[in-house]
Amino acid sequence: MINIEIWASGGGTNAHAIMKYFSNHPTIRICSLGCNRIDAGSFVVAKKHNIPSIYWNKDNWRYEEILKQLKARKIDLVILAGFLKLVPSAVTKEYEGKIINIHPSLLPKYGGQNMYGDYVHNAVLANKEDLTGITMHEVNEEFDKGKVLAQFATSLNPNYETLSSIKQKIQKLEHANFAPIIEAWAKSKVA
Repeated sequence: MINIEIWASGGGTNAHAIMKYFSNHPTIRICSLGCNRIDAGSFVVAKKHNIPSIYWNKDNWRYEEILKQLKARKIDLVILAGFLKLVPSAVTKEYEGKIINIHPSLLPKYGGQNMYGDYVHNAVLANKEDLTGITMHEVNEEFDKGKVLAQFATSLNPNYETLSSIKQKIQKLEHANFAPIIEAWAKSKVA
């Protein structure tokens, strides 16, 4: 069995889609959820799926504690699903090639520190892009610089798009594609 922990910072829509996808999977199990915002909807999502969760706060968000807890829970892989903290480099080194992130743009466009969520979508709008999408990539010590695993694009009409319409298109891509990419990636890690 491949044990996965999801890390999220927000409402948990991607976490929900992933948990639902893997709920009865024969070889992959979502074991736990970690979140760095005490008021995040991700905790509600985890509870709904009967998945234990941990609050990553300023006291336990230290590489020694992170690695200790991941090992204690026997976590093989970590999924960042809207997680807005930089993972400590000691953790990315220990879990090299075993942490995946989803980013709401076609990297390398609109990536890097402080480029997440609405900031990305507003930049896409401001630049009147006719294409945007999502990127799934392995995590290293820099924001959005890891090995790209997959990208999915959606067309935009720069004259008619709004922040809301772009967010809807991106979320649709995320929910349709993230879990299957996680599945293929996880299986490749144990092959």
